[in-house]
Amino acid sequence: MKEALLTKFETGNARVGVIGLGYVGLPLAVEMAQKGFEVYGIDVSKEKMDILNNGKSYVMDISDEQVEAIIGKNFFPGDDFSVISKLDAVSICVPTPLAKTKEPDVSYINAVVEKLVEFMTEGTLVVLESTTYPGTTDELIKAVIEENTSFRAGEDFFLCFSPERVDPGNQQFNTKNTPKVLGGATKPCLELGVSLYSSFLENIVPVSSTSVAEMVKLLENTFRSVNIGLVNELTMMCDRMGINAWEVIDAAATKPFGYMPFYPGPGIGGHCIPLDPAYLSWKAKMFNFYNRFIELASDVNGNMPRYALNQAADILNDNEKSIKGSKIFILGMAYKKNIDDLRESPALEIYRLLEDKGAHVYYHDPFVSSFKNGEEVVYSVELNDQNLDDADLVVIATDHTTVDYDYVIDRAKLIYDTRNVTKNYKDSKGKVTLLGGQQNFDLPTNVEENSSVNPK
Repeated sequence: MKEALLTKFETGNARVGVIGLGYVGLPLAVEMAQKGFEVYGIDVSKEKMDILNNGKSYVMDISDEQVEAIIGKNFFPGDDFSVISKLDAVSICVPTPLAKTKEPDVSYINAVVEKLVEFMTEGTLVVLESTTYPGTTDELIKAVIEENTSFRAGEDFFLCFSPERVDPGNQQFNTKNTPKVLGGATKPCLELGVSLYSSFLENIVPVSSTSVAEMVKLLENTFRSVNIGLVNELTMMCDRMGINAWEVIDAAATKPFGYMPFYPGPGIGGHCIPLDPAYLSWKAKMFNFYNRFIELASDVNGNMPRYALNQAADILNDNEKSIKGSKIFILGMAYKKNIDDLRESPALEIYRLLEDKGAHVYYHDPFVSSFKNGEEVVYSVELNDQNLDDADLVVIATDHTTVDYDYVIDRAKLIYDTRNVTKNYKDSKGKVTLLGGQQNFDLPTNVEENSSVNPK
């Protein structure tokens, strides 16, 4: 059974499926199809399926041309889970959000496993890619399948975990060339997982178990969360001391060893950094282990939108205005630059906090045409003279590179820059306040910025 499956993977004759065609699943399915596999995508969103079947993409990192080249040829998206019965391998890429209580919501994984129990045939490889806590693959997939069927992992079906490492908008690293960590429930499972994934990805990193692979993902993003929390706290401390935190970080980054720069911001966004540390902390509590670093970093990062709100209020107050009744123009609504992803974006919370304080808030984002604010749909406005002239304060919440910041600086009355994007633009001083309360720094006229001056 294992040898037959290996042959199918090595020759490209396997039928493979991807369940969940979002930011992770669609790029994965496209890579598989471009390799030549017969790929079946499964998603409960009829809207997404209609877009794909019309040869279009809804994920920024996948072009319409890529979809058009494979759709109906060897890529078949739909919402019928019974197709699982004819698949040799299934990759699960469904969402794993947090509940309001900050506990993991694994309901999407559970729903998929129900379908696997119903339709999966003997000899199928199952790979979970959804971010989750250590033990999920064994507890929610292996145990459930073995309890409800006659199949046994490593003998009748094969099971792996491989954490997604998608970075939307990254021009250097994508699904194909990002090293792929992979852990198997048994050695035969790992061997089959490596065989499949190495056939269309450049670099596979095998690890000893699914739990190790699950922990890898959480470590990667907890590392980022803790370090971002550190610089956010440092920024607030520098604010009280009258020190420009951005200058401090830039200078520290010149050290060629033992330091890695992280930068402050109005909050953290995306699926990974706000959620993954909470998954790890939640699981650790089951072992009577309390992650103080993780909890502290989450607290600091989670309160940054309110810190940004308070700084915006101070800027207006210094100019004899209050938030209530002020017109505030937010530039950027996506959680990071040059993408259309709104998941957990701090700009959304800043928008709502400003509205709650009575401000008249509007926004411009070249990548995000609209978003839901409760029951209301809010639309992006043009970046033009009128909208800049009307604004009592412009808040740069996301540093999209397509925005003409020279124009914004020239036209706006006051600017609150939460991303330090105005640093290298002319005439930014005077009307621009950075996250942290300082303005961009001026070096003495006889010293060039970032120059290397050798002492005599």
